[in-house]
Amino acid sequence: MSSAELDLSDVPAELRSVVRASLQAAGIAEGHLSVELADEERIRGLNREHRGVDEPTDVLSFPIDEAGAVAGPRELGDVVICPAHAADVTEAAVHGVLHLCGLDHEADDGEMLRLQETVMRELGGR
Repeated sequence: MSSAELDLSDVPAELRSVVRASLQAAGIAEGHLSVELADEERIRGLNREHRGVDEPTDVLSFPIDEAGAVAGPRELGDVVICPAHAADVTEAAVHGVLHLCGLDHEADDGEMLRLQETVMRELGGR
């Protein structure tokens, strides 16, 4: 994956290798995404607005473009992580990015969570 094809400029530096590994595992080689580390108030508001759940959570994903849906660089979407509610920020980042890639553990037969485990193992179980 070349950095010209993958724009991680809106990902905190400490999570860029995690995001890159997650995208690579999902077969995504180009596009832009952002990762925000949010406090409990911010993620609670997003969770309430987008999911109808009035409480903080560990991670939310907001996909934007689907592959081939638009001309030009792909906008994968946004991941918002609340470190205060995440048992492991690295794992929350992997989980959120895999959702941006179109995977959904609530609708598949375990593929997403198996891929998440694989990425975590490759990252050294961080």
